[in-house]
Amino acid sequence: MNLVEIDYSTQQMTSKLAEYTYGINVYVPNEEAPKEGFPIIYVLDGSSYFHLVKEAVRLQSRNAPKTGVKPSIVVGIGHGDDMRERRFYDFTAPAETYIYPARFKGKGHEKLGGAADFSRFLEEELKPMIEAHYPVNKAQQSLFGHSLAGYFTLWQLLHHQSSFQRYLAISPSIWWNEHELVQCASVFLNEHQDMNETLFISAGELETFMVDDARQMATVLEKIMKVDFYEALDENHASIVPTVMSRAIRFMHKSK
Repeated sequence: MNLVEIDYSTQQMTSKLAEYTYGINVYVPNEEAPKEGFPIIYVLDGSSYFHLVKEAVRLQSRNAPKTGVKPSIVVGIGHGDDMRERRFYDFTAPAETYIYPARFKGKGHEKLGGAADFSRFLEEELKPMIEAHYPVNKAQQSLFGHSLAGYFTLWQLLHHQSSFQRYLAISPSIWWNEHELVQCASVFLNEHQDMNETLFISAGELETFMVDDARQMATVLEKIMKVDFYEALDENHASIVPTVMSRAIRFMHKSK
């Protein structure tokens, strides 16, 4: 059966677990799905990056023999008008205390530490809904996040690594809460070996300390899993995503 290409405008999905209504976008290729289903990429900050990722996948998959990018489903997950505050809740881990860097100048956020609930929303509500309606290859699922969403992407890997097979973390905010993810990675390293999951991690040259953080994380995790670290020359925190998206998507399809 041939599938009609679907590129939904934003649909609303209310999560009971996260107690929040998210904007969900879905792109489905205009061709017959392979018997195992389409690969799928879940895009955090979907209101900013869904269309960028969708077009990168769609255009490269037109010449799959050369690019290695297969037709794939793309799902964007976005926030509402309270995006700035809600991101700091959904994408940060629970902690007894939170220490802000000096550059915040004492300005914090009202709610923090909702990563566990957001993870449950992905696994127990969103993914089952998507899989019930579209032909998904459950062995080829990727999670993409930039900045604080990149932090969450790494947090998901370190706490629920089998939920996705590919993790794409662009300029992840490893600095959050005094680099708590570094300690998590050390514990993770002691508890795992020879993992099948893979990680693409990148930062822009002009992001200074964030490059060092990403490189350090890559160095730690490459001991037990396939990791591709890429420093994007002459790129900053805002410009890096369109610069590295093509590379990240090729990694998603080519890594084993």
